[in-house]
Amino acid sequence: MSARDTALSVLIACRKGGAWSDGALKEAIARDRLDSRDAALASRLCYGVLQNRMLLDFQLRAFVRGDLRRLQPVVLEILRLGAYQLTQLDRVPASAAVNEAVEQGKRRANARAAGLINGVLRAMARAGDALPQPADLATRYSHPTALVELLRENVGEELLEPLLASNNESPETVVQVNPLKTTERALREAWEGAGVSCTAHPWMPGCCLLRDTGRVEAMACFRAGEVLVQDAAARLAVTSMGLRPGMRVLDCCAAPGGKSFAAAMELQNQGSVFSCDIHPHKLALIEKGAQRLGITCIQALEQDAASARAEWLGQMDAVIADVPCSGLGVIRKKPDIRYKDLEAIQGLPAVQRRILGQASAYVRPGGALLYSTCTILKRENEEVVDDFLHTHPDFLPEPLALPPALAGAGQARMTLLPCLHGCDGFFLAKLRRRL
Repeated sequence: MSARDTALSVLIACRKGGAWSDGALKEAIARDRLDSRDAALASRLCYGVLQNRMLLDFQLRAFVRGDLRRLQPVVLEILRLGAYQLTQLDRVPASAAVNEAVEQGKRRANARAAGLINGVLRAMARAGDALPQPADLATRYSHPTALVELLRENVGEELLEPLLASNNESPETVVQVNPLKTTERALREAWEGAGVSCTAHPWMPGCCLLRDTGRVEAMACFRAGEVLVQDAAARLAVTSMGLRPGMRVLDCCAAPGGKSFAAAMELQNQGSVFSCDIHPHKLALIEKGAQRLGITCIQALEQDAASARAEWLGQMDAVIADVPCSGLGVIRKKPDIRYKDLEAIQGLPAVQRRILGQASAYVRPGGALLYSTCTILKRENEEVVDDFLHTHPDFLPEPLALPPALAGAGQARMTLLPCLHGCDGFFLAKLRRRL
């Protein structure tokens, strides 16, 4: 199975079954047994088509007679794959992109379809820099118009286009050094010896940016539990709480466990982390991750974050409420989020308010409460926190514990943007219960 065939199968799965591209891609790469080079190409092709789908269709319309929707779905996906390689990837020869697409057309459709694919892509290759370019931001950056307007309302005109552009970039791999097993210095020496490019994260201590790794899960340091793959924004959510060894910490919506693991590292594995999720099958992921990382202070528990657990009331030193959200801060990692129905996210603030209200009941007097999301919508972030503070006078905003290299000292809440901070779009707010 070639990288292009794997990418095509994932695009079809996303269209037909509503699969999320990141999960479907991971499964397809393992199924097709791609090596690290082909896995990287398949990922780039799949994500690239999803990130640029509206733009690719706009340009394809100049070369395809009739409505694109009348094409066989598999033929349209093959055309998009070929067009993406011709217009966005400098290292792929045009002849290779066209020939592979034609062969896919023969295998997945028929000779007539292969002829159409050949003609359209060769015409696009000849057009080169003369390809039509859209004037509107929605088509240029392949974000539906309704989403563009929603983002404009939340980040403003000045940041809108930089945000849209950053959503189409390929994020670097961020890993956190596990201090329970190794040091950053030892890891960097090992990576340099293995030819892995590594730089320190610009503002998050203990995090590194990796390049040329292939699948991180296949690296020796990952198998040994020396690193945790997690974005710097998620790590910041934990470090901003100021955790100390010996504390009792509750992570309300924990799976797959990244923030629980980061909290255990902050505690130096001394104390208790109650790592909860509503789905029983996800608890095994948390337990497996903790075992790999050498963490023994985590208890993975089935618990609905919106339902009370009597024995925890007023008992926790710190509570993390990383609530379900629209995910509009991680479009660069899950490009298909941009095409989801915006109506489906209208009810999220009510769910978030319920979870935050219940989470607050577990905080002891003088304890800390963190509210976080991976979205940048004010109705899921600032408005939820403001409503909570209005109805819970026993909680007060408290400045986040931020790294010196990250601007924002003294803020009790913060919105991170990929175009400004080089991380996931993320919101965090720290609250303290009165004594």
